[in-house]
This record gives sequence, structure tokens and C-alpha cells, in this order.
Amino acid sequence: MLNISRNSVSSKINISAYSALRKVEMKTTRRVILRIILWTAAILFIIAMLPWTQNVRTSGSLTTLNPEQRPQEIHSVISGRVEKWMAKEGDFVKKGDTIIIISEVKDAYFDDQLLERTENQLGLKKQSVDAYSRKIEAQNRQLDALFNRRDLESNKTRVKIEQVKLKIQNDSIAYEASIMDNSIAQYQLQRMDSLYTKGLKSLADLEKRKLKAQQTNAKQIAANNKWRNSKNELLNLRIELNNIYAKFESDGAKVLSDKFTTETNKFDAESTINKLENQYSNYEERQSLYVIKAPQDGYVTKIIVQGIGETIKEGAAILSFMPKEYDLTAEVYVDPIDLPLMHIGEHVRLQFDGWPAIVFSGWPSASHGTYGGEIYAIDQFISKNGKYRILIKPDKKDYAWPKELRVGGGAKVMILLNDVPVWYELWRNINGFPPEYYQPTSLSKTDIK
Repeated sequence: MLNISRNSVSSKINISAYSALRKVEMKTTRRVILRIILWTAAILFIIAMLPWTQNVRTSGSLTTLNPEQRPQEIHSVISGRVEKWMAKEGDFVKKGDTIIIISEVKDAYFDDQLLERTENQLGLKKQSVDAYSRKIEAQNRQLDALFNRRDLESNKTRVKIEQVKLKIQNDSIAYEASIMDNSIAQYQLQRMDSLYTKGLKSLADLEKRKLKAQQTNAKQIAANNKWRNSKNELLNLRIELNNIYAKFESDGAKVLSDKFTTETNKFDAESTINKLENQYSNYEERQSLYVIKAPQDGYVTKIIVQGIGETIKEGAAILSFMPKEYDLTAEVYVDPIDLPLMHIGEHVRLQFDGWPAIVFSGWPSASHGTYGGEIYAIDQFISKNGKYRILIKPDKKDYAWPKELRVGGGAKVMILLNDVPVWYELWRNINGFPPEYYQPTSLSKTDIK
């Protein structure tokens, strides 16, 4: 019993009538209980000393590694009206397959011969450019003819000028000779007059000398006039040469002005051609947009625009599309307190929704149904939910992720950290301490930065 008092009552109680009391009073039961307590303490001590892999657990969803592999919406570049559907929800389409055909709703493009008429305008403008080019060539030839004629006439006048210069030189020499003759005649007249005064010569001889002196004087005047006329002729020829240059400069300027006008018209026509070619290309491209095709191999997941005849706005979404080929990746979020523990290249374990798994949090090697992953990107800014986004790609050294996984499916992630004893992990969780700061040994200093 309890042995509280010195007075025993065991002799007054019939122990055989009470089976439970009899088993308690047995000494073998005490030994069993003691052994159980000791073994339990030993087992708990051994468990407390076992290694425990610290980890950060979080959840997220599946997305794709490359942006072009993610679900997308197909939009209509132009506004239009639905004419015919060539695919329905769930259909697989190849790149370039027609999904929907639309028709025009803007009156500026209603003309069924819009391309032909624009092409005709373009051809006429090109003919105008050719005509302007030929006109410019004719004007260039006209300018060449004018300049050649100017050179011929100017050269002809220059020859005349040289001739007149020679004539002036001859007239000048003749004038100088007439001056000398007149001077000699005047000197002889004076001598004859002196001889006549002395009676050595007759009056008839004196009169002959006077006549000859007058003749030589007349010749001097005539030579002077001829010399001056030659100078006037030279001056007139120089004026004529200037007039030739002035006339042909005026005619050439007029032709050159016409040429510039023609070139301006040609440039305007070429500018119009460029606008028409741009317009033609836009019309041609717009007509190709009436048929909306699949951008790549994939599946039509959801039709947004319904029925036939419904109007589509410019840039409006028509349907959602999922590419056929994609590389899955997990998108998860961690708390800011756990961000220093995250590193690119870190190995993680993932559990996907719909795939059964037996997970031991601290012993990932003993877990079944989980798959390996590797952190390949960590956001540099916090998300709207107050956490940091981490992208995880499949670990090529581990089992391949199931092919049946789909984008948007859920995933639970264990990001593996340090190995610590179980007792330390219990003590850390009881006190609310974060996991030990973990730095993978495989990362270089460059990766750490």
C-alpha cells in the first residue's frame, strides 16, 4: 500500500478477493514498470540525438520555365465581325492553323477591290515618275545645247575681238605714221616758205608744199578717225560678248528653273509612291489579319468571343491558348525572414497535388512520392502578398516530374537546410527561433554576392 502510517492494515484485508490489488502488490509488476520507464527514456534520448534536416515548407503552383510556354490569350489586331469558327474548345491545333475568320467592320476598307485600285494608283504614279525623269533628261540636253551654243558664239566673238585688236594696232601704227608724215610736211613747208622769202624758190613750189602739207594733215585726221573707229568696234564686240553671256544665262536659268520644278514634281510623285506602297502593304497586311491563326502548336482552352456575327474590338481577347510543349517549374513564396536562407542552386523536395506521398519532414530521404527540384531564380523585390517569389526547376539528377502535371497545379515544397539534432529542432520551435543560417558549400563567392 502507500505505507503512510506505521500501523499496517494488510492483515485485516483479504488480498485474494481483489485481483487488481493483488497484481499491484506483486513485486514483478514494479520491475516491469521501471523497465518501461527506462526504455522509454532511452528511446526518447536516442530519438532526440537523431539528425533532423531543417527545412522551410511552403506551397505554390506550377508554371512554365519560358514565357512563351505559358498560357496566353490570342487577340485580334484589328476590329472585325466573327464569320466562321474553325476550332472549338479542347481542339489541338498546329502552328499556322486557322482558328477563326473575321470580316471588316470599318467603311474605309469595305471596297472589295481595294488592293487592285491602290496598285493601279501606284502604277500611275510610277509612270509619272518615269515621265518626269525623261523630262529632266530632255531639259539637261536643252541646257547642254544652250551652253554649247553660248560657247560657240562667245568663241566667235572673241575671235572678232582679237581681229579688231590687231586692226587697232595697225590703225595705231598708221596713225603714228601719218603724224610723222604731217610733221615732215609741215617742216618742209616752213623751209619752202623760208626759201620763197629769200627768193630761192618760186611761188608754185611753195603752193605745192602747202598742198602736200594739207594732204598729210588730212591723212593724219583720217588715220586718227580710223583708229578711233576700231576702238569703238572693239568696245561694241565686248558689249556683244557680254550680251551673249547674259542672253544664254537668262535662257539657261529659265530652263534650269523648269528643271527644278520638274524635279520637285518628281520628288512629290516619289513621296506619293512611298505613301501608296506603305498603304498597299498595310491593306495587304490587314487582309491577312482577317484569318487568325495559331501562333504555335497547342490547345484551344477557352473561347471568349461567342457565336457568329459578334463584333470584336481592336486588341480584344478572342480565346485562351495553351502551348503543347512546355517545361514545368514551381512558383512558390517564402517569408522575408526565410529569404537569407534561400540560394540559387539549392535542392528542394516537392509534393504535387493529386500524387500520393508519404512525407517525413525532417527525413527527406525516408519520404516517398516526392520529387527533386532546384532553385534557379529568386525575385529581387517583394510581391504583393508580402513574400518573395522563388522559381524551382526539376532536378535532372532526381526522378523526372510526372508527365501528367499541368500548369496551375498545386505544389508543396520543402527547401532543405542544415542537419541538426532532433532535440535542437524541438527547442528551436518551442522558442520560435528561425532555422540556422545556411550557406551551401557548393556555391562560390560570386554566387553568394
